[in-house]
Amino acid sequence: MRPYRLLSLRLYLDPSRMPFLLLLALVTFPPDPPADVGVRVGEGRVLVRWTPVGGATGYRVYRSDDGGATFTQITPAAIRPTFWIDSLVTSGTTYFYDVRTFVSGPAGGESAPGAGLEATPRALTDSEFLDLVSQTAFDFLWYEANPANGLVKDRSTPGSAASIASVGFALTAYGVAVEKGWITREQARARTLATVEFFWNAEQSTAPDATGYKGFFYHFLDMQTGKRRGTNELSTIDTALLLGGILYAREFFSGTDNDETRIRALADSIYRRVDWNWASPRPPRVALGWKPESGFLPFDWGGYNEAMILYLLGLGSPTHPLPSNAWSAWTSTYGSDWTTYYGYTFLTFPPLFGHQYSHVWVDFRGIQDAYMRSKGIDYFENSRRATLAQRNYTIANPLKFVGYGPDGWGITASDYPGGYTARGAPPVQNDEGTLVPTGPGGSYAFTPTESLAALRNFYANYPKLWGQYGFKDAFNPTKGWYATDHLGIDQGPITLMIENGRSEAVWRYFMQAPEIQTALTRAGFQKTPVSAENPADLATRSFEVWPNPAGASATAHIGQLPTGPARLMLYDVLGRQLWTAEVTAAGAFALPLDGLGAGAYVLRLYTTRGVLSRTFFRVP
Repeated sequence: MRPYRLLSLRLYLDPSRMPFLLLLALVTFPPDPPADVGVRVGEGRVLVRWTPVGGATGYRVYRSDDGGATFTQITPAAIRPTFWIDSLVTSGTTYFYDVRTFVSGPAGGESAPGAGLEATPRALTDSEFLDLVSQTAFDFLWYEANPANGLVKDRSTPGSAASIASVGFALTAYGVAVEKGWITREQARARTLATVEFFWNAEQSTAPDATGYKGFFYHFLDMQTGKRRGTNELSTIDTALLLGGILYAREFFSGTDNDETRIRALADSIYRRVDWNWASPRPPRVALGWKPESGFLPFDWGGYNEAMILYLLGLGSPTHPLPSNAWSAWTSTYGSDWTTYYGYTFLTFPPLFGHQYSHVWVDFRGIQDAYMRSKGIDYFENSRRATLAQRNYTIANPLKFVGYGPDGWGITASDYPGGYTARGAPPVQNDEGTLVPTGPGGSYAFTPTESLAALRNFYANYPKLWGQYGFKDAFNPTKGWYATDHLGIDQGPITLMIENGRSEAVWRYFMQAPEIQTALTRAGFQKTPVSAENPADLATRSFEVWPNPAGASATAHIGQLPTGPARLMLYDVLGRQLWTAEVTAAGAFALPLDGLGAGAYVLRLYTTRGVLSRTFFRVP
């Protein structure tokens, strides 16, 4: 039973000129305390977050450092946000946190004290740190969504429109979060079903306030109604990013219950409805977008950029496919973008997002189209080189910006002190000293060692950059400027590419889609040929686990490893990562596989040329 207060109301009534006193005791209850209060710890930092309470004026956060005996208010006042980052803590010390609702006015007050949640900030292992970054970025996709229709905000600003690209990343992240234990499968299934129900049933017409047309959707939608927000374009690339999440959900939710069956049916219907030929007014290339007021935008997708997934989805369509020459027509526009910068020769696109987005879903390791066969690499290796070239650019730092260096890189589309723009290097495009955490975070699958070092640098040395959803959009150390928002198109790639790099979390499901395999075949992709002259290929023939099946112990044997970096990662049969070994030297080595329980395991070797997998069994 909630505690209560008594208020005395003194009323003077004098109907017969004889005063009398009426005391009326009024019973009032304090406001409800916040629900779902949670803490997340890092090194020298604790994030406290809670669910808002209706009618609250604000919230007060209390902390105890004496085992919960006494609590001291640490917020300067009753704050309106539903989170607090406590950076005035010492690693290794245990604290207790209590969040109380405050309502102003004579009948208001503060909610009753709670028991307090325990938190011990501490130094994190690399795996723990990656979990912190990945899960906290995922929180944006989960909490900044409308559960009724599944729409996800473009940015954390109050009143932000929904971004259909954010929805695509979110639909993908839900399955990853289930496997990581961040949410339940039931939660993910309900949110996913609400999302695909909305996109299937939303208005498709030429009306200026419709949600989409010809199977495509407007870039930005109203969070509540789902209708077009303002006069933005029907976006082909953002629809493709949304479809990436929808097809991933179709592959992930493989159960036989009614909800998962319906998710698959709706996802399939949404994809089949897209009329790729209509979106190709200058065939075979696809237009950037369309507006009901003026028709198609005057530009098509050409030159190397993030549109690989767009063309593959178009080529794989079972109903309205692009012609087979669409891929070659697109790659023919690469032109002089194949160049050498800072020690690496690669197909350039200065902002890093162009090297990341398609790779969130499509596993390009070890496969080549005609263009990449002519260059002797694959698109994954190309993105790795582009990422390392940008890192080398920040090391050289020709424009002398503060904070640039081996652990200070990440130049891509973002907010910056003058607004929002696409920025990148090399070659230099609009570089004015702003760094973006989704640069290294979204490149983790390409450059795990370098990305981890950059993210740790950002976390440790720029505390203003860390917010309720992890890293904020961007910061400029030269100007002392920090972005205030988190963006869905930042947080999505951070979560998904970190988990792709750790366990192939997205690739394992998305690459099962038969339409994607059809698309890769129609685009001319083939497996990378094996040659005795290629030292990376020799590892394929000498990566083994012996004995297999194994009794008490086994050994992974790896010979002729190419020049690093490389990683050896162990997973159990459920896909959970058990450990990682970093390898930096070329040559051969053996690694004991001891202390494992009976069962099936997968060992994956990540090299600069791709990934090699071996399954082995441990018997009692």
